[in-house]
Amino acid sequence: MPNLAVSLGRLRLKNPILVASGTFGYAREMAGLVDFAKLGGIIPKTVTAQPRLGNPPPRTVETPCGLLNAIGLDNDGLDHFLTQHLPYLRTLPTAIIANIAGKTIDEFVAMAERIGREPGLAGLELNLSCPNVAGGIDFATDPEVTRRVVAGVRRVCPLPVIAKLTPNVTRIVPIAQAAADGGADAVSLVNTFVGMAIDWRRRRPVLGNVTGGLSGPAIKPLALHLVWQVAANVRVPVIGIGGIATIDDVMEFLVAGATAVQIGTANFYNPQGAANLAEQVAAALAALGAANVAEVVGSLRT
Repeated sequence: MPNLAVSLGRLRLKNPILVASGTFGYAREMAGLVDFAKLGGIIPKTVTAQPRLGNPPPRTVETPCGLLNAIGLDNDGLDHFLTQHLPYLRTLPTAIIANIAGKTIDEFVAMAERIGREPGLAGLELNLSCPNVAGGIDFATDPEVTRRVVAGVRRVCPLPVIAKLTPNVTRIVPIAQAAADGGADAVSLVNTFVGMAIDWRRRRPVLGNVTGGLSGPAIKPLALHLVWQVAANVRVPVIGIGGIATIDDVMEFLVAGATAVQIGTANFYNPQGAANLAEQVAAALAALGAANVAEVVGSLRT
């Protein structure tokens, strides 16, 4: 059997299949549906320093090939996460990677310092790229700001650090390079694309927030391109995100240069899908004659 273990800087996973933040709750919601032991890791919902109510409804709308969401980081805050969710997450038989979002660089650093003191976490993903909150993507549109956030977090937090980046920029490679320069162990590519839906009869936006983040199959070709660009130009492991639902999707991202992938929107209609994909990776590697995941990563011939 091929070796499925992958390394993302200091973070080592038993296989390359993760579930994306915001699509898996805090895992407890999926307990009756998913065999957590089959996953390479779980990234719970984004946590902010203080509780957030999120955006006004409607918050989601289906598109022909995906999903628009404008949740707005609805959560109960860091204190609640540490006391109510983390004790349960620690018991799960896979890597747990916390995900945080801050209003300022100092807030990111302060949250990371607290989380870094907690046992039971394998890593920390920085949500620098939420398109549904004021200033949410600002941390991932300016390379120097990205570098400063990551460097500040790396300085105070002993956990492996992953920077989750936005596709809503003209050039993503300099942003990814800045994250690497700041000390990121890996970068997650990509968060959602800004989009909107309109009810033309009412002449009103469908989402209460007017715009939202587009995910699902519609963004897969775009995400693949950005993963390929970054993997070819930046010396830091890449986690691919965007419309991944089948083993073919997984392998396309690996061949393009991703070391691991996150399953997102597909969790909503097939909660068991990510665990099933983890089992299928071995057969896909064997079909290529690969002894491990690393032999396939970035093997695209152009």
